[in-house]
This record gives sequence, structure tokens and C-alpha cells, in this order.
Amino acid sequence: MSVLTRDEAQTRAKLLDVHRYTIALDLTTGDETFASETVIGFTARGDRDITDTFVELKPAELRGATLDGHPLDPETLHENRLPLTGLTAGEHELRIDAVMRYSRTGEGMHRFTDPSDGESYVYTQLFMDDVQRVFAAFDQPDLKAVFDLSVKAPDGWSVLANGVTEHLGEGRWRAATTPLISTYLVAVAAGPWHSVRTEHRGLPFGIHCRRSLAPYLDPDADEIFEITKQCYDRYHEKFEEPYPFDSYDQAFVPEFNAGAMENPGLVTFRDEFVYRSAVTDTERQTRAMVIAHEMAHMWFGDLVTLRWWDDIWLNESFAEYMGYQTLTEATRFTDTWVDFGVMRKGWGYDADQRPSTHPVAPEDVPDTASALLNFDGISYAKGASALRQLVHWLGEKDFLAGINTHFARHRFGNATLADFIDSLASATERDVHAWADAWLRTTGVDTLRPVVTRGEEATYTLRVEHEGSRPHRIAVGLYDQDVADEDRHLVLRDRLDLDVPQAEPLPIGKRPALLLLNDGDLSYAKVRFDTESFKAVTESLCGLPSPLTRAVVWNSLRDAVRDGELPPAAYLETARAHLPHETDLALVQGVLAFAAGYVADRYVTPEERPAALSLLTSLCRDLIRRTEDGDNPGLRLIAVRHCINVAAHPDTIAAWLADGTVPGGPELDPELRWRVLARLAVLGETDEAAIAAELERDPSASGQEGAARCRAALPTEEAKARAWEAMFTHDDLSNYLFTATAQGFWQPEQADLVRQYVPRYYEDAVALAARRGPAIADAAGRWAFPDYAIDEDNLALGKACLTDANPIPSLRRKLTDQLDDLGRALRVRGA
Repeated sequence: MSVLTRDEAQTRAKLLDVHRYTIALDLTTGDETFASETVIGFTARGDRDITDTFVELKPAELRGATLDGHPLDPETLHENRLPLTGLTAGEHELRIDAVMRYSRTGEGMHRFTDPSDGESYVYTQLFMDDVQRVFAAFDQPDLKAVFDLSVKAPDGWSVLANGVTEHLGEGRWRAATTPLISTYLVAVAAGPWHSVRTEHRGLPFGIHCRRSLAPYLDPDADEIFEITKQCYDRYHEKFEEPYPFDSYDQAFVPEFNAGAMENPGLVTFRDEFVYRSAVTDTERQTRAMVIAHEMAHMWFGDLVTLRWWDDIWLNESFAEYMGYQTLTEATRFTDTWVDFGVMRKGWGYDADQRPSTHPVAPEDVPDTASALLNFDGISYAKGASALRQLVHWLGEKDFLAGINTHFARHRFGNATLADFIDSLASATERDVHAWADAWLRTTGVDTLRPVVTRGEEATYTLRVEHEGSRPHRIAVGLYDQDVADEDRHLVLRDRLDLDVPQAEPLPIGKRPALLLLNDGDLSYAKVRFDTESFKAVTESLCGLPSPLTRAVVWNSLRDAVRDGELPPAAYLETARAHLPHETDLALVQGVLAFAAGYVADRYVTPEERPAALSLLTSLCRDLIRRTEDGDNPGLRLIAVRHCINVAAHPDTIAAWLADGTVPGGPELDPELRWRVLARLAVLGETDEAAIAAELERDPSASGQEGAARCRAALPTEEAKARAWEAMFTHDDLSNYLFTATAQGFWQPEQADLVRQYVPRYYEDAVALAARRGPAIADAAGRWAFPDYAIDEDNLALGKACLTDANPIPSLRRKLTDQLDDLGRALRVRGA
């Protein structure tokens, strides 16, 4: 397939104005393909006598094409490009009649049949260049047009789209004409949806899911609508431009590759956000944040759209920042930045320290394949952190003034980073251009280290050693021991503002027990402790008054482990000492996830791992005992989940499964039952008969994934061979079933059993990615990688693959990241 280059896009944008797409889809032609008819009205500009260009599509069959009534030869379609030659200046009409394939990988028009009831659903995910899998298009973000869409659907189906849809009878549906939008933002979702509808400020709102999920959506409908309305109202207080579309639907769709997609008027979410099992309030907060994030895109991304994919960070960083900030301001979730600090920022820090790092605003994005690689922790978490630092430095009033200028200047159009910075600069006297160069055009994570010096009369000054190049405006927290408190809690004495690099040492008065840089987490940098402060952290971390402060401390400890400056065992001991007293669910979840998934699974040696699992088991049991009174079911749920994950012996969790409950609660819902069974499979304490029985009990899509995960985790040669063949030989696993199988396959406890598959992985993954494309390549690189083979042989095999095997870009990026993480794990073990 030919990928679109920036040069080609710029050339085509100079040649064409695209006005209107009229699209007719027929979804009644079978389970494998659908019919797609497209009429495109466009103008060839008059500065050339004759113009040659191309339109993109990826059909199963191109049945016919005409340009201004004259037939085009379908045989001229090469890969995904149909040439349009000899265009004269003026108006033109292109007609395309094609048959398109449904996808099982979450790309293009994905088709899913629900194993619970046999009902089928389809939905589009057209991001980057996947619109070509659904209809013919001049597929680049700066050729915006209006879209008229009609759909023929099976009886009993309803059709959702970017605008309000009308049922015309006999399965025919028509969507309202859209305003000017980019091709990648067109959306269709069709099937026997369960829908809940309301109105807000005269606008129709709807939420939709599979029929089998209706019993789980309905109890949460009021909460979802409340969050949606609160965010909608808050954005209208922030933004002068009103919501630009005619309705607001949110569809929870199956086997979705991302968290959500910001299609104008029809946001699609992965339907794991319709909770079949118990969840914590932090997980509800995450769902709310995604709702807020996607709604922010209606203005930044949909109303004003990037010109080329080098500015994708503008979409994602803005929505990420606005999502967390608006949730904090407008909803009951008032501590969202704690979750961002302990979960999302680590994603950014990790990505920014790998060889694949790139600036937040990269200048070199030559084609769509390169652009796809930038959907990472840098474009989301680092970019949002940069914007949070910008708001702190600029002031929110001036920041919002600049944003509103940007919307007014570029509404329903396209804009670049330069346009964005110019809009901000119009609202302030500060040098925003210099700030952008320092923050958005550079790579890597700065490190800040405190140097405390004693002066006269036992007073002290602070100087910050700054490793890096960015300016930072941070807060410095000074904490003293509360000597009257037998638990010796830390009390905030003062919080001082500091610009780094600093002009002169900062007076801090008497020596604090803890000096914390970047208190409040308003900048993006790794921070370290002086000796006295580290001692206070190890003794009194849980006694810090603010969860956001504790998040900064835990992140510092996490970074120190990854950098080889803090032994993994010391991190585990700190967690053992302080996590039983933690009250913030996001912190408990984040610390346990790192302690189990990285420290115990990768950073300690195989000989040290049993002790690490024992410590984490003891910690989780403490949390379970602490929550016996039922006052904190979310904390108890987190503890139970992690107790299952780190169980080294089967007896306790097997008894839970047999009884259907944890003593004192909770009862084992489907998620917990599959979690226990997967751990028992790893430990060799269950079998195929038990898995089949559980699948009969829960035949849902989630149950199918749970069964695939368990079967791949069974510690037998036969089970591993079947799982490997399913992943790498047969190409019929959907994206979700592939991921579930991969998650079960590699286990630290089974290193000897699967050792033979480590060299096979690289050859098979390269071939699979080439056959099945970017989505499966991403899953193969992320989930099927042998990341528990922490040894030099695996590292050498991976490097040879990158050098010799020429994996497609999405797999190459994932392998580059995984191998860097593998090398880091080896260095941590060595340190």
C-alpha cells in the first residue's frame, strides 16, 4: 500500500478544493463485504491548464469509476491509488462504485458478532488512512468537505453517524449533512443498538451499546449523562465558540483499538467502559476523563483541525490537558491530576527516554506511516504536562484568551503549530515562541536535584542542579516533622515558587525534614531528593498531607528504580511500609501496578522474585484486612485483584473461586473469576475442562477473551503450541482475541517452557505484521513480545531483527521500545 507523504499532500492541497462527499453504504450484502458508492464534488484550481492527481481507496473490488461522466479504467488502481489525469480547471464530479471488506482488526469498518446473542454490529474507525477501507477519498486532513451519508442496513438495526440520522423505511437511513470536517472524522455505527437518549440545552444526547450490555449500561446512564452535561457546560464557559455540531452521541463499541475516537457528533468508546463487573471510583473517573477528553476534541481537532500529522500532539495534548482540568473543575472528580501524575506521566517519562523519542511537536513527519508512530506517551502525557506548565507560566486567563482567538481564526479550517503559538502570543506579552522552542521542539526528560547549603544562624538556601535545557516554573514544598504526632506526619511549612534555571540561591529558612521539588506536579521533570529528604520519605511518605504531593514522591522513587539509582527491593519495602496507610485509590493502583508488573516481573532476578511476590502478597492481605469493615470497597477490590495477580501458591485463590467469593466480600464477578482462573492456569492448577466450564458460565465476548488468555497460560507444550499457531499461523483472531492470547502466553514462571519461542517470535512477528497490518503489528509488538526473557540473547535477537528483517514501521517502533525496556531491565538488575 502506498502511504501518503507530506509533500504529496501539500501538492494536492494546492491543486484541489473538495466540496462534498455523497456516500451510500449497503450493509446488507453479507458478513464479509459491503457495498460503497461515493460521489465527490471538487474543484481543480485554475493556476494549471491540466492537473494530475489521485484518489485513495482499498476495495475488495472496484466495480466502476467515472470522472465527469467518463469511465475510468479500474485496472489503473494501483495499491490504494486511482489516478485522475488530465483534470482541467473548474468543477468535477468523481463517482466510485466499490465493494469493501469488513475488518476484524478494528480498522476501517469493523464487524463484530456478539457471542452472547449472535447479534452483529459494525462501526468505523477511519483514523489516519483507514477511511480508504470504507469509501473513496482525497484522504488528508486539510481537504475538508461536507458529507452526505446514507446507509442501507438489515432489519432491526439502527444507524448512527456524525449528524442526526433519519430512518426512511425498509432499512434505509439518512444522516444530516455535516459541516466541513476531515475525512478521518467521518463515522458510522450500525447494529441493533441499545440506546438511551436525552436532551441538553436543546441538543439531542444519546448513549449506545450492544443489546447484551444493556443491563450494565442502564444503571450507569445517569452518571454518564451527568458527566457529559457538566463537561459540555464547562466548555461553554471556557470557549466562546459554541458546540459546532447538531447532536452528541456516545457509542460504546466492541473490539475498539483505542480508548475512544473523537468523531464529530458520534464519539466511539471501547465498550469495556460499560462495566460488567465491579470497578473502583478511580476507574469511573477514568471513564469520565475520556468523556471530557473526547468532548474537548469537538473544538480542538474537529472544529479546528491539524493541517498535517506533525501537529497531532495539538489535538491530543490539548484534549488530555482539558480532560483532566475540566473534570476537576466541573464534576465530583476533583483529584484527577493525582491519577494523571501516577499513571499517565510515567507513560510520558518512559517514552521520552527511549531511542524512539521525538519532540512533542516533531518537524519530521514525512508520511502517514511515520505519523501513526507518534500516538504515544509523548503526544498525550508529555504534551499535556507541557500545556499544564504553560498555563502555570502564562496564567489561565491569557491561555484561554489565546485559545479562543485560535478557534475564531480557524473555525472549520486547518491550523499549524505556528498558528497556535501566534494565537497564544496575541493574548500575552510573554515570549511564547521561545517557550515553544524550548518545550515542544526538544526531546528527553530534564532532571532536577536539590542542593541544600547551610548559611549563617542555621538558615539554609536551595540551589537546583538542572540536567536538561527547558525552563521550569515549579513549586518547592518545605515539610517539617510534626513532633507532637507519634506517627510523625509531615506538615507543610511553606510552598515557594521557583524558576529553573534560577538566578540565585533560594532562601528556605531552617532545614526542612523534606524538601520536594515540583510539589503540585506542575512541570514535567524527574526530581530527586537530598539525603535528609530521602530519609524523611522512607519514614513518613504516607504522612504527607496531599495525594498529589505523594504522587510526585512515588514518581520520583519509580524513576530512581528505572534509572538504577534505587534498588528494586527498596521500592518494594517502601510500598510495604506506606501503601497500607494510603487513602487515594489511584496511588494504590499505580504503585501496585509498577511494583508487580515491573519490579517483581522484570527488575528483580528470578532468584529474588519469590521474595518480591511474597512481600506483595503480604501487602495486599494487609489492605484486605484494613477494608474488612466495608468502608472502602474500591480499595478492597484493588487489593483483591493484585492479591490474585501475585499469588505464588494456589490454595487461597482456588478456594475463593470454589466459594464464589472472597471471605468478607466481594463476591467473584466475571472479571474476578477469569482473573483467578488465569492465575491458576499460570500455576498449573487448572485445566481445559475448567476453562470450558467457565466459558459456558460466561459466554460473552469478555468471556471468550478470558478463555483465550487462560488457555494460552496453561503450562503445557500442547497449550503453548496451540496458542502460538493461533497467533502467528492462522489469521482469523480478532484484535482482541489476539491480544488476550498473547497476554496469556509469556509468563515469568514458565521461562523454561517457552524459551524455544523466543527466537521464533521475531521471524513470525515480522511476517504477521506484514500480512495483517498496523493494528495487529502493534498488538504483536506490545503484547506478544517475550518481555520476561530478560537476557542478553533476547536483546541480541531483537537488535538483529531490527537490522536485518525490515519490520513494518508500527512493529519496528514497538520492538525498538520493547528492546530498550529490556536493556533497562538488564541494567537495573546489574545495578
